[in-house]
Amino acid sequence: MGLASHLGYRPGDQNLIQRGVVTLASTRLVSALSRKVLPSLDRFALRMTGGRSTVTSVTSGLPVLWLTTRGAKSGADRTVPLIGFPINDDLAILGSHFGSETTPGWVHNLEGDPDARVAFRGTQIAVRSRPADPREVSETWDRAATSYPGYRHYAGRASHRSIRVFVLEPLEIDESLPGVGS
Repeated sequence: MGLASHLGYRPGDQNLIQRGVVTLASTRLVSALSRKVLPSLDRFALRMTGGRSTVTSVTSGLPVLWLTTRGAKSGADRTVPLIGFPINDDLAILGSHFGSETTPGWVHNLEGDPDARVAFRGTQIAVRSRPADPREVSETWDRAATSYPGYRHYAGRASHRSIRVFVLEPLEIDESLPGVGS
């Protein structure tokens, strides 16, 4: 069983309002604002809903996973909300950073230490990341742009840098642990 199946992680169908939100969210202004505001709002919503929901997931219909990496410079744990895309029953993530000029810190962290943790709806799993191969990169971008057209804009705005794509694979899934597989 891969990471996506184990977590029950799959993009849902978006309703009309959510499709409108993702269209608006892909604009340069809203992307820049989202990069600054959404992580805090998502953390707050996650606490308020007992780990079940985020502002991003409700407004966009996109499931949010939480990636915890070890800081490449600090060595401290760093947790960020991300959208994943099922690839061969694992999950791929893109270092788009809302199309900003800089590569997100978590990319550098994974390049320094590929081991991380992923949390989704109360289940946490240790994972190992690896750079996606060319086929997986293409498939991830196709899925990303289908789920959220803003990724097309992000690629254009960040064309001066390489947007890295990683595949997350579970290190080990222990079905006997409480909360795992539920």
